Formats: sequence, C-alpha cells, structure tokens
Amino acid sequence: MLFRRLLRTFGKEIQQIKSREVLDSRGYPTVETDIICIDGTYRSMVPSGASTGIYEATELRDGDKRYLGKGVQTAVSNVIDIIAPALIGKDVLSQVELDEMMYVELDGTKNDYGYTKSQLGANAILSVSMALARAGAANSYQKLFEYLGDLKGHNHHTRFVLPMPFLNVVNGGKHAGNALAFQEFMIVPLGAGSFKEAMQMGVEVFMTLKKIISRKFGPGSTSVGDEGGFAPLGLNTPSEVLSLLREAVVAAGYQKQIGFALDVAASEFYHQRTKTYDLDFKNPDSTSKLTQEQLLEFYLNLTAEFPEIVSIEDPFDQDDLKGWSMITKAIGDRIQIVGDDLLVTNMERINLAYENKCCNTLLLKVNQVGTVSESIQSASTAHACGWEIMVSHRSGDTEDDFIADLAVGIRAGQIKTGAPSRSERTAKYNQLIRIEEYLGENAIFPGRAFRDLTQF
Repeated sequence: MLFRRLLRTFGKEIQQIKSREVLDSRGYPTVETDIICIDGTYRSMVPSGASTGIYEATELRDGDKRYLGKGVQTAVSNVIDIIAPALIGKDVLSQVELDEMMYVELDGTKNDYGYTKSQLGANAILSVSMALARAGAANSYQKLFEYLGDLKGHNHHTRFVLPMPFLNVVNGGKHAGNALAFQEFMIVPLGAGSFKEAMQMGVEVFMTLKKIISRKFGPGSTSVGDEGGFAPLGLNTPSEVLSLLREAVVAAGYQKQIGFALDVAASEFYHQRTKTYDLDFKNPDSTSKLTQEQLLEFYLNLTAEFPEIVSIEDPFDQDDLKGWSMITKAIGDRIQIVGDDLLVTNMERINLAYENKCCNTLLLKVNQVGTVSESIQSASTAHACGWEIMVSHRSGDTEDDFIADLAVGIRAGQIKTGAPSRSERTAKYNQLIRIEEYLGENAIFPGRAFRDLTQF
C-alpha cells in the first residue's frame, strides 16, 4: 500500500538521468541515455547519418584523436552536467515543455530555420527526449505508439495504420564503394495485405536477389553495406539495378506486386559552381555533367522505362528549388517526391518547400531536428500541407526501435529502415510485427493506398 502511494506521488518524476558513449552500427560512438523513475529505467540511443543535409540540427562530435574525432564525450557530459540537473524532479508527461526547455533555455542556439542545438548537441538533447517519451508512455499506461499518437493528437483514433516498408536492397552513393551515384534502390511490397505479409514478400525478393547477384557477379558480391543492401561492383547505372530488381521480383513470384523506390541523394553529386549534377562522381576523371533540365529528362525517361517506380527521394540538390518544383509538377501526381536534405524534418523548410511546390512527401528523421516533440510538430505541418510522411532510420543506426512506434503513432503510413538484414535494421521491422499482432483487428495496413491515408 505504501509503495502504491509512493508510485502515485513520485512515479512520474524524473529521479535520475544517466548517459554514456556507446557504438552505432558503423562502430562510431553515439549517445545513450537512461531516464530513471521510481517505477523503472527508460533508455534510448541516437542514430547518425552519413549523407547529411546542411540544414540539420548539429550533431556534436569531440573532434579529438579518440575514434578519429567521432567521439561524443562532450555530448554525454552535456546530458550529465547541464540537462540532468535541470530535468530531475520534473514530470515525465511534460514532453513538449521539457523538450522546449532543453533546446530553448539550456541550449538556445538558432538560425533562420529554428533551433540548431549546436551548444549542447542535437544528439545529446534527442537521447533525453526519446527516453522521456518512453518514460511518459509507461507512466500513462500506454504503448509507446499510443502515447506518441496522443502527442500528435490522434487520441480519437481506435485503429492504427501500420507503415508500408521501403526496403533498401541495393546501395550506392555514399553508402557503397561501387560506381552507382544513386544512394538507395528500394523495393515496396504494394500487394501485401498486412505488414507481416509485406515483410515476407520483401525478404523473399531480397533473398532471390542475393542468388541472382551471386550468380552474375560472384559470391563475393553479396556482402551488405551500412543499411543491409547489396553493393556489387558490377552495377554502374540505375537502369542496370532496376532491371536486376525486376528480375528478382519475377523470380520470387511477385510480379506486379512490388514497387520500386529511389533515394537519389543528389546533393552528394551536385557541383555548386557549375550548377551541374555528376552521375559519375566517384570517377575522378568524370566528364558526365548534367544540367538541371537534363537530369529531369533522365528521371522522366527512367520512370517511363520502369513504371514500377512509386517514389523518388532527393532528386535535386537541397537548394535547387526550381529543379524540385519541375519534377513535382512533371510526375508528382503519380510518383511521390520525397524531401530529405531539402526538408531535414524542419517546419520552416517544410513551409518553404510547400510554398514553392517542391515535393509532396516528408522524410522524417528525428535526429535531423533533435527532439521528439519537434519531429511530431513537423509531421503535423506536413499533414497540414496535404503531404505523406515516410519515417526513416539513419545509415549509422542502433538497435533502438523507437521509430517503429513513431511511424504507427503519427500515422505516417510509410517507413524506411534498410534491408531485411543487419539487426539494427530488422529491430524496427520486428517491432512493427509485434505492434500489428498486438493491435489485431485494430491494425490497418494501407497496401497500395499508402499515399492516401484519409480513407482509413
């Protein structure tokens, strides 16, 4: 009886905050934080990207000799020495207020697009924010996805939408050592009737693709990259990759049930001085430079050759607003145009893109903006624009499955978290399988309607 009274009185208060340097999936340090309440410990780990937009909130690295400058001891110290003393004793259910305290009062750094978190580090602040959400969910007797849904205002929904998985099965760009300029080639199980079935379809195509790559390029070509996809050296153009994916889909028995998606990451091969795009940028002797109009024509030809393409992410440089507007006007009615580096989960960048008709889908990465509440606010802004949302991992990720619950909670309808390989990727997929099982008849899987959730 005494314990129950203590739990009611003090259970929602933060008793202690611990933080430490741990390793992400690439072996680089990242920040892990525990929020300790009287009823338990709630832990979160922060991901990190390789291909990052210039408008992202600041990821604080030590820059010394440890871990080749990638250490995060300063960020960890900021959690322990600055954030913890300010938050201990506060109510874990005050997510928005405590997030704002961290990035406004304790940090305060900002630019034209919002708070940059450059003093304490977005990685420090986010580690606390994510752990805080877990503690809040537990203390409100909810699943994490339900709690995050309430934070976004979905508490009136009795049914939840499971996201369509976008599985990155072939890597290029900065994620691979091959000649491919495009960063990700994804498969989308459009014909699935449930999330569990979507994963089965995705895995079967992935395993079939492995056999085909091994046969064509040799057994050594099936090693996987940072996000679990294959990166054989024998593939040089997007058409070659998409033809290979088409072959794998047919061989796996899923013809007309699998869509394709591209993450171009065009900012990585854009030349600011000449205003051109180099699709052979990994070759130091490259002479392959395309203008804005020529690159648009390249996309139009590619989507005509492969009508299976349902999504293109970052087709132009993050500041090439004209290019973004051109492609959205040309094919945005039938193919979703996804903003990552363009938007960086930032409300001001979303509004700028909306005003210029630059895209129609937000790629949401929590570490781009640095807090859970700001991520949810960005999602609300995107939905107000009439856009779709794809929740995303980072190339340097962890076994933390937070974004699986986030995708369900905010009714994103889409998620990309790598290939169905490497445990930091499958951790998210496995959590979504659990959520779907828990929800039972209250789970909705959108299938081919993943771009129009208004009907659910």
